[in-house]
Amino acid sequence: MPWLQLKAYITPNQADALEELLLAEGASAITLQDAHDDPVFEPERGTTPLWHDTVLTGLYDDLEGIEDMLERVRQAWAAQNPEEPCPEIEFELLADRDWEREWMDGFQPLRMGSRLWIVPSWHEAPDPEAVNLLLDPGLAFGTGTHPTTALCLEWLDALAAAGKLEGLDVLDVGCGSGILAIAALKLGAKHAIGTDIDPQALQASRDNAKRNAIEASRLVLRYPEQHEPRPFPVVIANILAGPLIELSADIASQVAPGGRLALSGILAPQAEEVFEAYRSQGLVMDEPVEREGWALLSGHRPEI
Repeated sequence: MPWLQLKAYITPNQADALEELLLAEGASAITLQDAHDDPVFEPERGTTPLWHDTVLTGLYDDLEGIEDMLERVRQAWAAQNPEEPCPEIEFELLADRDWEREWMDGFQPLRMGSRLWIVPSWHEAPDPEAVNLLLDPGLAFGTGTHPTTALCLEWLDALAAAGKLEGLDVLDVGCGSGILAIAALKLGAKHAIGTDIDPQALQASRDNAKRNAIEASRLVLRYPEQHEPRPFPVVIANILAGPLIELSADIASQVAPGGRLALSGILAPQAEEVFEAYRSQGLVMDEPVEREGWALLSGHRPEI
């Protein structure tokens, strides 16, 4: 079935009003996208800021009466916003396509390090003898395609290859899809604790753990306020620079003597500030590893 797509270039203060009008006219879906590839990093907690130039897209399955519908939208806008012109709305027909299949085809198995593969749950594992982590991204961050996640996975793989993960406990701060905690367990860690403020992330982590036959006793998932801090031999935090700095004392305190730490979600220009925040907590920090403008920081706490 073909779809009718409407598109308007708007400012953030126009988004709610136009979205409401298009939904009232029967839109099946509304999406908001950045018009200029200008991502918003580290918004204030509880806020969802839009880009200065935003593209609002509406999808309709009713192809009749488009001009009449647009005129109703313009009239309703004028009644609500008499001093502001209605954004110009473009429209086009989209050919019938298997959208779910196209989305699935966008995720392919990825090799991370020497023996770890991230395999979308609908794909066959390229190397059945490797350590294969079956993943369904769901609504949570963490598929292995982003440089920050890939850097952390490669760090874990190298740790396992050096015999420094086997039988240890791991803390994953901001676990997202659970990809890092589950990878650590499949690479030889004994137990993992994952924390996240997002209930969808915790659910995605549970689903991915089941998909990988991880026993519930080996992966404990909690909100941060439910977590009781204690020393861990391995700590991972792939979040953002602001929270990493804000939580530096708490995260660093959970790195056991001789324990190792990996931090990511850091833009390369932010690495020095994060580096200093953790060095001031008594950790010995390594030089940043950078990829595509992002940085991984690793370090360890000296033995007592």
